[in-house]
Amino acid sequence: MKNPFLYIVMAGIVGLASCEEKKTGTMENKQVCVSDSLSKMIAIDTAKESDIKNELKLTGEVSFDENNVVKVFPFASGQVMNVNVSLGDKVTKGQVLAIIRSADVAGNYSDLTSAKADLSISKRTLQQADYLYKNGISSERDYTEAKENYNKAVAADSKVREQIAINGGGNTNAAGTLVVKAPRSGYIVEKNITSGNFIRPDNSSSMFTISDMKDVWIKANVFESDIAKVKNGYAAKITTLAYPDKVFSGKVNNVGSVLDPDSKVMTVRISLPNQDLMLKPEMFTNVTISNSDSAQAVAIPAGAVVFDSGKNYVVIYHDKCNLQVREVNVIKSVEDTTYVSSGVKPGDKVISKNQLLLYNALVGD
Repeated sequence: MKNPFLYIVMAGIVGLASCEEKKTGTMENKQVCVSDSLSKMIAIDTAKESDIKNELKLTGEVSFDENNVVKVFPFASGQVMNVNVSLGDKVTKGQVLAIIRSADVAGNYSDLTSAKADLSISKRTLQQADYLYKNGISSERDYTEAKENYNKAVAADSKVREQIAINGGGNTNAAGTLVVKAPRSGYIVEKNITSGNFIRPDNSSSMFTISDMKDVWIKANVFESDIAKVKNGYAAKITTLAYPDKVFSGKVNNVGSVLDPDSKVMTVRISLPNQDLMLKPEMFTNVTISNSDSAQAVAIPAGAVVFDSGKNYVVIYHDKCNLQVREVNVIKSVEDTTYVSSGVKPGDKVISKNQLLLYNALVGD
């Protein structure tokens, strides 16, 4: 720290006026004046009392926003004949995703044919019964029975049509083909079928999940010892391997209630906008969660601290010819701020840029 050559250079810059003092058990500062040229090279900041900011570093991964997705379920059982999209593909509303051959669909159309035939027969029977009843040839009972049979046929026909509508409607045909189309535009973020798969009636899983990816979730893991340090609303900064120089900002919007039984970690969720769709599902992330707790301390720029011989010092600025080196006790440093418990009071002015030059001049032999 005490470089003789650097001291000689600084002596010419700052106009060092020194009494040949010897250092005793406490640090004695030489008198140093800040010249006009040096004043342009330094920065002066004022110490202030502030809430202590805490940081917690976590790891996590990117996930799609599960509150803003559309899951595509099979309308009927059958065999997957063709799948036209892959995971990550961009799709538009109405685009064909898959084609399924379904016995259920074919059975519905067969039932519809039978229902149409029954409806046609019951309609003619009702017309005949109506004619005979009005002309006094048949009884009212025969007419009433024919009308009831017709109403039953209408109900059966409607039921089959509704079943077809539920099972795909216009996306099906009598051959038993079911065409699965995208209900919205977006990206395929989950795909659970391939060609040749059989879809059973008891299968409750979705075939595809579509998300617009405008918002994403970051799911981060918190160890048991750090659970108390994370709460809803805390600010979070996220970096990725893909974009190491890009920092994404969000907030914690969900804190898990249970720990994973195997890894013993709790999951927290951070929601943030996905600018330019840069974040992709399953990306690895580094997460820094920060908050200000109730404790307070004197805050100074981290760049103002000089570490020398195992201790921390700052250069206090009173005026251009009244500088002082003080030892400080550092509590912690978070980002570009250092919190100290002694050595500096609120309102003190500290040199926060090129302070090492002045420090060496003040304490040098």
